[in-house]
Amino acid sequence: MLRRTFLKNSLLATAALPTSHQILQMLQSGMKLKKVGIQLFSLPKMLDQDFLGGVKMLANMGYKELELYGPYPFSAQSNQERWKFLAPMLGFSGSGYFGRTIQEVKQILKDHGLTAPSAHTDLDTLLNHMDKLGEAAQTLGHKYVVLPAIPDERRKTLDDYKRVADDFNKIGENAQKHGLRFAYHNHGYGLSPMNGQVPFELLMAQTDPNLVFLEMDIYWTSAGGIDPLAYLDKYNKRYKALHIKDMKEPKRFAGDGGDAPQWMALFPYMCSVGDGVLNVANIIKKAQSVGVEHFFVEQDMVAQPEIALKKSIDYLR
Repeated sequence: MLRRTFLKNSLLATAALPTSHQILQMLQSGMKLKKVGIQLFSLPKMLDQDFLGGVKMLANMGYKELELYGPYPFSAQSNQERWKFLAPMLGFSGSGYFGRTIQEVKQILKDHGLTAPSAHTDLDTLLNHMDKLGEAAQTLGHKYVVLPAIPDERRKTLDDYKRVADDFNKIGENAQKHGLRFAYHNHGYGLSPMNGQVPFELLMAQTDPNLVFLEMDIYWTSAGGIDPLAYLDKYNKRYKALHIKDMKEPKRFAGDGGDAPQWMALFPYMCSVGDGVLNVANIIKKAQSVGVEHFFVEQDMVAQPEIALKKSIDYLR
């Protein structure tokens, strides 16, 4: 009787355990990225010289999603002029559709099994040309329109950030009317206290979480002295995308991260994902758990993108 009872209980316990196949599925669903994307500012020179060839290379590496950057043919004149000023210093002039029509870009993406769920653009275009963004989004399948940085002159004081918050709410509401979501991508500024308040946190407190979403850059967040895991937890319903790049060794901004020279000083410490000290695996796991939808590798203007970007996607996959 004891033997029969033991065998019966053992069989019931065994039946309740997951199979090896189920265990594998649980492990994969917890960590595996179904789609790895890339922000095109990672390889602007290559795309400027040979857009079709660059896109083909990314598709062959296994990237599935592209995030575009502006300006675009319809972008605000102020951004067009700013780009003309910056292009000679950057060493390339291509952006947006890289001299192609939007229909040509759509076909190239389709031919290579790629989608473009997100596009970066400037504040002026977001405020005043959402109709054009909406048309482009409908053609290329964008779901998110993203501000990559708040202009320097718009973030000098806490009152500036309050005014930006008002603009963000307007942009988010307008984006929603066009079937889009608006997201803000952080750099390293706004993470250090200003007159007793952290500007980024003020911005979050004064914007509608149903209208203003977030794209975290894990590199710049870390450089600004914030643990990415902490903000993913604190604003867990707002983060919808991640920029993933790694850091060779722990580095912080010399100051508050508020100007381009401080960013440029940290460029040499960027490296392929998995080659640095950032806890990428835990950050991605946390991001998945709070509803982040898109994971974009970004290695700003990286040398030898054919090597560096391949290393990043191989690690992530």
